[in-house]
Amino acid sequence: MAIAQLSLITLNCSDKEELAVFWAALLDGEIVYRTSELAVVHTERGSLCALTVPDYQPPTWPAGETPSHIHLDLRVDDLDVAQAESVRLGARVADLQPDPELWRVLLDPAGHPFCLTSRAPLLPLGPRPNIQEEG
Repeated sequence: MAIAQLSLITLNCSDKEELAVFWAALLDGEIVYRTSELAVVHTERGSLCALTVPDYQPPTWPAGETPSHIHLDLRVDDLDVAQAESVRLGARVADLQPDPELWRVLLDPAGHPFCLTSRAPLLPLGPRPNIQEEG
């Protein structure tokens, strides 16, 4: 029996509305809950929370004074199309691109890194599937 269930992923920021609008548009989600400090985006595959925090400093990727502690990998059909749409919605392309044929690193409006890839598996929701190792 699980002790806890994943509810949502929270991203700190200086402007919760800007960040929530960005992620809702990028993930085809909807902002379903707001307070003065946070906005929750619900999607078909999960939820994100944009949380305004005092003196927010965006992470520096891939290293630096404020290293990133988490990032999202998003499965897409076409890297070029997804990158262009992400930028149109407010993302910035990261300067460092370790393997742009495999994945693209972008930064959301609050500076959080996220990756677009067409090669990651889209895992099912719900109980963990019974996956057996190849051998």
